[in-house]
Amino acid sequence: MTTLTDATFVPPRIADNRRLIRIWLYVIAAMVMALVVVGGATRLTESGLSITEWKPIHGVVPPLSDTEWQEEFDLYRQIPQYQQINRGMALSEFKVIYWWEWSHRFLARSVGIAFALPLLFFWVTGRIEPWLKPRLVGLLALGGLQGGIGWWMVASGLVERTDVSQYRLAVHLTMACIILTATLWIARGLVNRPTERAPTDHSYLVGFLLVAMVLFQIYLGGLVAGLNAGLSYNTWPLMDGQVIPSNLLAMTPTWRNFFENPMTVQFVHRLGAYALLTVAILHAIAARRMAPGSHHARGATWLAVAVLAQAMIGITTLLMHVPIDAALMHQAGALVVLAGAVFHARGLFGRYPVPAAA
Repeated sequence: MTTLTDATFVPPRIADNRRLIRIWLYVIAAMVMALVVVGGATRLTESGLSITEWKPIHGVVPPLSDTEWQEEFDLYRQIPQYQQINRGMALSEFKVIYWWEWSHRFLARSVGIAFALPLLFFWVTGRIEPWLKPRLVGLLALGGLQGGIGWWMVASGLVERTDVSQYRLAVHLTMACIILTATLWIARGLVNRPTERAPTDHSYLVGFLLVAMVLFQIYLGGLVAGLNAGLSYNTWPLMDGQVIPSNLLAMTPTWRNFFENPMTVQFVHRLGAYALLTVAILHAIAARRMAPGSHHARGATWLAVAVLAQAMIGITTLLMHVPIDAALMHQAGALVVLAGAVFHARGLFGRYPVPAAA
């Protein structure tokens, strides 16, 4: 039989404030998830280099006249992607890729505003508990850092390359997911109801492990996207006709294969998926045996189901040669799995305590 933890009474004022902040953070998390999916569409449509300047404030206004559109197009025609791949592109075609990148940046700015303004309101009205303030400021700082990483990524494709660096793309994607993880982690701890105790002392470690594995798998997915590795070796379960392909370590030095060899990167991504699915299923079986009928057992089960569904979407996307709709579904599925892993892991710790002074 499971027992409840953190049964300390939460005063109504604190409970109401936590509920408002929790709802706000969930809205931010949803916006971050949408931002990541739009970023995926930007990558898949090769639109990320269409805006060649970083204008955090002025850039919120898109071109409003034919002259302004021509100026943006002229800037794009100076970079290698246009000169080597898209030479001869019409202005109307440029507008399509421009709007994808502009939408991505606009949504990113919107997330920043949607976070900063309510944070200021909650702060000045005294609704944020002292222990929570550094956590929220930390989230704001991560958002600012992510904006810089985004431009650092774009800048890698403006001089010598025709696309962005896969290293920087993977970092940008992973940082977005770290921000999502931190946001959901804080929000999940602000629940007002008592929560069940973890089935065992090791449950916390497995919860952390699953979150870390999902984040690592997303990082590997960023490398796959950056190298367009999903467009090759579109068979499963064999890869290049073999269980273990023979050219995994064709590059020298060896470490480069894990970041620059499309075959190796895709193979490691596959192994990561197998490992994550195995751990999720074993964790669900253990939770159901040790704490049958508990919230944690149900959460572990649903998480395993989500990982299995995501693996199936990934395989389908690969076999279909990565159509944009399936690829975006796969990326969105990764975010759903990450959210499920964070909710499950955070639930093992119970809610945040109420300070004695309250």
